Amino acid sequence: MSTENPANSRPLSESEAAAEARRIIEGLWSSVPEATSTSYVDPTPPPAYGTTPPVPQPDHRLVPAWAAGVAVASIGIGAGITGLGCGVWLVCQGFAAVTLTSVLFVTLPIAALAAVVVAIGSAVQSVKATNTTTHHHYSGTVLQETNTQVTTHTHTKWFGRTTNVSR
Repeated sequence: MSTENPANSRPLSESEAAAEARRIIEGLWSSVPEATSTSYVDPTPPPAYGTTPPVPQPDHRLVPAWAAGVAVASIGIGAGITGLGCGVWLVCQGFAAVTLTSVLFVTLPIAALAAVVVAIGSAVQSVKATNTTTHHHYSGTVLQETNTQVTTHTHTKWFGRTTNVSR
């Protein structure tokens, strides 16, 4: 290690350089201040002010009915949206795992059932369409009532089948 000596500008020997380094390091450690405490807790209890006992201060806040209703509705809507989001997530997870085999196993039975329903429906419709002629044969006297009050009862079933019954 060849370090320049500033006093006489000659290189220091190894032992002189080691002694100078030791002097500089010891000088650094001697200048470090001692650690001091940065906090203090006073052990004396706080003084009491006056002789009056504490006064109870009850909390009687009134919530309007509309605010309570909005709060309950928002909780319900939030829970419903969370459930809907979970359902959408599950459906998307299922779509991510879709293979051709799984699609065929799911859709082929549905398509077969639909084909059977269409076949039965067309057969029933063709049977109904074959007998379209209506013959009216009257024998005896015809009774015509002039009742002006007629009540009509309407019965609606699934898939748009409506039956009107007049009495």
